[in-house]
Amino acid sequence: MSSASQLAKRFREVLLDGLWIANTNFKDQLSEVTWEQAVTKVDSLNTIAMLTYHIHYYIAGVVNVLEGGDLEIKDQFSFDLPPIKSEEQWKYLLNRLWTDSEKFASLVEQIPDDKLDEVFVDEKYGTYRRNIEGMIEHSYYHLGQITLIKKMLSN
Repeated sequence: MSSASQLAKRFREVLLDGLWIANTNFKDQLSEVTWEQAVTKVDSLNTIAMLTYHIHYYIAGVVNVLEGGDLEIKDQFSFDLPPIKSEEQWKYLLNRLWTDSEKFASLVEQIPDDKLDEVFVDEKYGTYRRNIEGMIEHSYYHLGQITLIKKMLSN
């Protein structure tokens, strides 16, 4: 299996279908969350919806680059979640996350292994490999937060 395929597999594990590291994934954790739970604030923590939006924001931004576009995302906008006021709006956000996550993984699989160590957009961002691994690590970080917030909401 190529390095790119291994990275795509690890990405799918945290977002869509894996149980290896965290014994869960985003799809598993978010599948039963209602829109009311998703937007409920617990103390000073971000909401589940905000964390979901945040992860999707970065995935969609990198997908754009992998499809040949520019890197247009900015950290300062990564938590600018539009209001969610219905189950339909929550499901729409989730469906975008699932679709773009699969697109991200598929695009990563297509990267030739020698390109993984090339500069990603600009030297200050490191390599393709570093950005893909960073996306995986970032996702696990917020998956942990979502899991804890869900537990706090159920108590």
